[in-house]
Amino acid sequence: MSALRWLSPSIPLWLLLAGLLALGLVMMSFAGVRLSQLGLRPWSEWSTTEKSYFCQVVAAANIVFPILLAAPLGNRIAQAGLASSLANVVVPYLLFGFYQELVYRAMVQTEAVCRWGSLAGVLVANLLYTFGPLHWDYFASPASLAVPMFASIFAIGLFFGVLYRRSGNLWIVAAFHAIGNAYIVLSLGPTR
Repeated sequence: MSALRWLSPSIPLWLLLAGLLALGLVMMSFAGVRLSQLGLRPWSEWSTTEKSYFCQVVAAANIVFPILLAAPLGNRIAQAGLASSLANVVVPYLLFGFYQELVYRAMVQTEAVCRWGSLAGVLVANLLYTFGPLHWDYFASPASLAVPMFASIFAIGLFFGVLYRRSGNLWIVAAFHAIGNAYIVLSLGPTR
């Protein structure tokens, strides 16, 4: 996220991320790619299984994260206020989760799978996601932080990649990623 801040520190982060997300979708439409080809199908076209998993995971995440992160979430909201926390952390990181999945799953992974097959495509996209510009900050961190962070980013990214490959539904993967981002970053305290 710090990579985006230098672009325009005066533009609110939520607006910058909404613009990047919109730009990515517009670029895909100019390339002749339909939203459904990216996995952005309407709810009415989802299978019963997809709807069920989505509802279960969204409900579970909104119960489990607040319980596990109750103290840091409470501290952050007490310090910054609810409105500020929503505007400066929750909304931007929800958008950022969707943006990351649009780029790394819908665009990069889809193309890599077409070129090299499912296994190599998912792995290549996930390696680019894990060690790419979104997570460059960890290269400057001590190994005691960087190694576990890269391992967890890779594992979560691999889960998202496999889930997207099997379901073809970007909404599910993006929502999971967005919810995780929002809760985790909110629990960490002030953002850079």
